[in-house]
Amino acid sequence: MNVFSQLKSDIEGQIAVLQTEGILSGDLDVSRVTVEPPRDPSHGDAATNAAMLLAKGAGMKPRDLAEKLAEKLRTVSGIAAVEIAGPGFINLRMANEFWLSQITEVLNVGTEYGNSPMGQGERVNVEYVSANPTGPMHVGHCRGAVVGDVLANLLSKAGYDVTKEYYVNDAGAQVDVLARSLHLRYREALGQNIGTIPAGLYPGDYLVAPGKKLAARDGDKWVDQPEESWLQEFRGFAIAEMMGLIRDDLAQLGVEHDVFTSEAALVAAGKVQSAFDFLESKGDIYVGVLEPPKGKTPEDWEPRPQTLFRSTEFGDDVDRPLKKSDGSWTYFASDIACHFDKYERGFANMIDIFGADHGGYVKRMKAATKAITSGNGSLDVKLCQLVNLFDNGEPVKMSKRSGTFVTLNEVVEQVGKDVVRFIMLTRKNDATLDFDFAKVTEQSKDNPVFYVQYAHARICSVFRQAAEAFRNVDFSDAALVGSDLSVLDSDEEMRLVRRIAEWPRIVEQAATAHEPHRIAFFLSEISADFHSLWNRGRDNTELRFIKADDLATTQARLAMIRAVALVIASGLAVVGVSPLEEM
Repeated sequence: MNVFSQLKSDIEGQIAVLQTEGILSGDLDVSRVTVEPPRDPSHGDAATNAAMLLAKGAGMKPRDLAEKLAEKLRTVSGIAAVEIAGPGFINLRMANEFWLSQITEVLNVGTEYGNSPMGQGERVNVEYVSANPTGPMHVGHCRGAVVGDVLANLLSKAGYDVTKEYYVNDAGAQVDVLARSLHLRYREALGQNIGTIPAGLYPGDYLVAPGKKLAARDGDKWVDQPEESWLQEFRGFAIAEMMGLIRDDLAQLGVEHDVFTSEAALVAAGKVQSAFDFLESKGDIYVGVLEPPKGKTPEDWEPRPQTLFRSTEFGDDVDRPLKKSDGSWTYFASDIACHFDKYERGFANMIDIFGADHGGYVKRMKAATKAITSGNGSLDVKLCQLVNLFDNGEPVKMSKRSGTFVTLNEVVEQVGKDVVRFIMLTRKNDATLDFDFAKVTEQSKDNPVFYVQYAHARICSVFRQAAEAFRNVDFSDAALVGSDLSVLDSDEEMRLVRRIAEWPRIVEQAATAHEPHRIAFFLSEISADFHSLWNRGRDNTELRFIKADDLATTQARLAMIRAVALVIASGLAVVGVSPLEEM
């Protein structure tokens, strides 16, 4: 339960009382009333803008309305003090019992603590990775894969019905290049000397095995045949092999998609034409001549009539071509069809995770989505900036397997899935991330994934020690629910308890903003709070979690840190990282 949502309900309830008493009119809009932690913790535990927001509609001065509302709020259970600040802000200080009640709730619901009904089952499509099927995934794809996967998990926890989708770009010229590259490796597998891989083809060793497989299947059937006779066959074979590699790479990272949508299949099924026809019926297609690109006009640019989408009518900078000079569809036309297909499948709410190199694509896709859904759909695009690889501070740039880049597989094999997933969230998606193999595997507080997993493992260790100290005492979650939590009254303990209670709000805020990195940040913060309290117990025996001569205090403190462990496990489940019991 989001305690701040609970406080908002309490405030709305007292506003209703004031309306019943005739002090306030009955037609006030309370939808924009907020209850948030104040920026300055010295101001209290929560602050609301209710009086400031409703004063005009109530025909009262904000401070006068604040006085009336504060008087009512002082009667609400769990509120220890109400203070009015400035022209009419209301600051609330909550009783310890209010916060401690969240420990009981965590123990009762376990890792489902933080689950929210906010999404109300609304369907959301999250498309991520969508790497061209021309080779194994590299570390750049890795970041988008983690951001998309964790965002999908987060939205599910927040009550949305989420579908994870991968869009396979298998209809473009790059797949022809892949087929030609495979043909070269096929000939090599049959004993031919292919020499140096020609420029423009894919040089990586990952095509060697598919080449051998094709040679074993078909022998020399395609060796002396003209390209037009084997190109389509090799395209299909290469795509299937590369998608197999990609699926394996994703599985190693703990990523599984619900849907794989083929661009080529959309084209073959007439989906691009259908999307085009729909836009044309709305008057959003015309034949015109675009202005030359801004800046210096390219030498090969010439004004010519093109089939254009009125992208500027929907927020884009320029109108966009949908057909090439040879009459075939542009990539953009296929991408419009992809989103039209999603909308027809029932997804009005769509999220795309793109690489940083797609920054110029955002406005046009948002415009297209607005047009293709007649304004009934929405598209949010998250751009993932580059990942810079280092090893002990030295840049890592090359991979023998790919020939040009470090593969996702190599990174995961070296440091493990958990490390990769967590570290990819230690920066906001639109900020460049440095990934140093040495630093992400060191066991220190400077390594965030270690610090979080160590917090969980330390708590498990405390419970093992408690079982030794109190051999006949039940320390299960159900038993700890009955603990007397009132003994938790030190500032350090209450700071940790308040942090526990923040988790449901963090889930809702991160889901609303589509920012999964907030989960990793929160996990680091609650782990730091726990480690700080644990360290204080090393110096002061009175603060230790286990007191051999005081069972009641031990039970209360174990209930508190068990709640911490469950919240950490809940957050790590969203991130897709294992909560370790020993390290």
